[in-house]
Amino acid sequence: MAPPNMFADRLSTNSLQENIPISRFSVSPNREISVDGVTLLSGVPNNVNISPLSSIPHSSDTDSPAPPYMLKSVQSKSENGVFLGLSVNKPLDRILNPIGKLINRKFMSIFRFKTWWSTMWVGSNGSDLQMETQLILLQVPEINSYLLILPLIEGSFRSAIHPGVDGEVLLCVESGSTKVKGHSFSSCAYFHVANNPYDLMKEAFAAVRVHLGTFRLLEEKTLPRIIDKFGWCSWDAFYLTVEPVGLWHGVKSFADNGFPPRFIIIDDGWQSINMDHENPLEDSKDLTGLGSQMLCRLYQFKENEKFAKYQAGTMLSPDAPKFDQEKHDKMFKDMVALAMEKKSVNETGDDDSGLPEASIIEYLKEDREGVKRGGLKALVNDLKAEFPSLDDVYVWHALCGAWAGVRPGTTHLDAKVTSAKLADGLEKSMYDLAVVMIVKGGIGLVDPSQAAELYEAMHSYLADVGITGVKVDVIHTLEYVSEDYGGRVQLAKAYYDGLSKSLKKNFGGTGLIASMEQCNDFFFLATKQISMGRVGDDFWFEDPNGDPMGVYWLQGVHMIHCSYNSLWQGQFIQPDWDMFQTNHLCAEFHAGSRAICGGPIYVSDKVGGHNFDLMRKLVLPDGTILRCQHYALPTRDCLFENPLFDGKTLLKIWNLNKFGGVVGVFNCQGAGWYPEVQKCKAYPQCYKSMTCFVSPNNVEWEQKDLTAKFRDSELFAVYLHKADNLYLMKPHDEINITLQPSSFEILTFSSVHKFNEKAKLAPIGLENMFNSGGAIENLDYECSSGSNIYSVMIKVKGAGKFLAYSSIKPKDVILNGEKVGFEWASNGVLMFQVPWIDGELSSALILIN
Repeated sequence: MAPPNMFADRLSTNSLQENIPISRFSVSPNREISVDGVTLLSGVPNNVNISPLSSIPHSSDTDSPAPPYMLKSVQSKSENGVFLGLSVNKPLDRILNPIGKLINRKFMSIFRFKTWWSTMWVGSNGSDLQMETQLILLQVPEINSYLLILPLIEGSFRSAIHPGVDGEVLLCVESGSTKVKGHSFSSCAYFHVANNPYDLMKEAFAAVRVHLGTFRLLEEKTLPRIIDKFGWCSWDAFYLTVEPVGLWHGVKSFADNGFPPRFIIIDDGWQSINMDHENPLEDSKDLTGLGSQMLCRLYQFKENEKFAKYQAGTMLSPDAPKFDQEKHDKMFKDMVALAMEKKSVNETGDDDSGLPEASIIEYLKEDREGVKRGGLKALVNDLKAEFPSLDDVYVWHALCGAWAGVRPGTTHLDAKVTSAKLADGLEKSMYDLAVVMIVKGGIGLVDPSQAAELYEAMHSYLADVGITGVKVDVIHTLEYVSEDYGGRVQLAKAYYDGLSKSLKKNFGGTGLIASMEQCNDFFFLATKQISMGRVGDDFWFEDPNGDPMGVYWLQGVHMIHCSYNSLWQGQFIQPDWDMFQTNHLCAEFHAGSRAICGGPIYVSDKVGGHNFDLMRKLVLPDGTILRCQHYALPTRDCLFENPLFDGKTLLKIWNLNKFGGVVGVFNCQGAGWYPEVQKCKAYPQCYKSMTCFVSPNNVEWEQKDLTAKFRDSELFAVYLHKADNLYLMKPHDEINITLQPSSFEILTFSSVHKFNEKAKLAPIGLENMFNSGGAIENLDYECSSGSNIYSVMIKVKGAGKFLAYSSIKPKDVILNGEKVGFEWASNGVLMFQVPWIDGELSSALILIN
């Protein structure tokens, strides 16, 4: 495939020329980029220039044009944005160019610490930056503002930021192919300024969306229906040994105990894959070695033998196979030990023929006469018959098919094993076995012209057998193999366009979770249709490198990834905080964050290995959850701090419910990125008790129209879930929170409604749920004319003890049409029980005389 014209997708002449306001940005004669006269970058090279947002043509994309309201908003704020361009004398495929010096200005940045995963980093100097930085958020206190520097895609080139010497900021503009070169760019980065950091993100990405036309924002898309439900992922229970019997018993283990999963994810291990040295049309029998699946290629689009031999009704019969997780784990450990022994023998050059053959774990026998194989379709049908609340079944696959792509010659597609090479900017990223294995084996890459056929072949089959969605993993491998395919941008466009078409056709346009995708190529090119994606690294229940304290410190690292990544990734996709295990040592720590993250809640428990008491604080009896209305983000006072190893900062994240707000406080200190060795390690001196202050003003009320009015509230009722205390606070009041390592507190804020000087009330929600305020679905205050009776009408989702603040004792509490008993104390604490009524909302009427 010949490389395309670098600027084949040159933007149209449409622009934002009407009523052009004066730009707030300028480049001074002594080469300083400033905003409102405040210097941002000094020593700007002469080959770097800036252009107002309104002066650069924007996309005329007819497939998904920006909505009129967005165009109008971007135009009205165009003075706040400016594009950065640069030119060099000789066309190159990779340009590393200084854009100025950043000196003594606090920043928060997002960088890729692995090919697929990104996280936050703070500093105050350009040399403090890390390689492959995806954005920089600057504090500009001189004008009470914040500024975003965002590397972009232009033509066939993609940009990232790297550190320089003596405070220099370097912009890396690269195509990913030595055959695709360029020398002049007008919009390879974008600057935007605003006085609110959360508005800044919205405004900046809206401007880029209008400019590029290659993606849609989250607000324009429909979310997957799993969004407000509880689910289970098979990974940590089985890894690659997942098979129908264990999967069935996993679902049953939850349902039998009152927690029916509304969705499940059959993770890696169900596909038909093998290695190049194995029979091309048979499943690999050797998937126990460390990273062995990463050398495997897909040889057919149907399920592997473990699943294919399932017969309809097998698990519904009285003599259905049993499952013992402990025995399963022992067999798996024995298999791994055998693989390691073989590896050791082979490394010494000895003969391993005396060792047992590798095998797989399976429990099904095709011994039911007259019953044909039913495979994945029969299994899904039986699961939904036995567990009728199971709405969705997702399966895992890699972007290129399997970890190592598609095996040439085994399907109707033109696949070629392509050598994989790391981009220069990733040379200092964290060691990753997946990268080592992929570079070792290459990728069986389907020709980009057939990318749509690849996804159609996979997904149409899956949809036909009852699969309703996919978790697409290993996404950022395309940049490894773009040399002969027009570079990373053009190759990505072909694959992401094919994926989007298949998502719309086969999975209702929404049934996809993106994973291992945290790089700007993906967000700028793949998210026209995709509306949910992972915002953190994997949940690690222990440190794979052997630090015993990793059981604890890795959990805080995970929360930092998720919360800070959501600042930018949440503009494109609904942030997914990943699974966790409910019986882990830090399970409650994770559960607290998942409760208020704003996304689905799913776990990866082993069969029978559950903490149901903990789950009751997250999941309702029908398998739904009390989901926040926004996605969780760090509070303003955390944005430029280091909640991992500065020894002083607790992570605070805010979110919104329909009629209140919530702040979660987490002690994540004790580990983080070591630039010197390019890996995450413990900072044991920081693993200690710490204190912070929390205020109602930590909640960003204006980020949802529904809650914006609460900014003007004079008084709030605040409930501390762990401490089980209720307080009254004015907006600027602060409460002192002290936390031990790997512990947390959740504060629910509810505006106090004032009927008169004596009668005041604020509903908190269900005390027994971590996200108490999420239980309030509707809230109305009334005063009957000609009467001195005040009424508060509340629609409640869920069951348990409802908590509210009432300054005076209510006359009555009427629940679902009947008077009920209630508790009221002189400090204003009001409580009454709400029953579960098969998922219907309860109606609570509080009457105050």
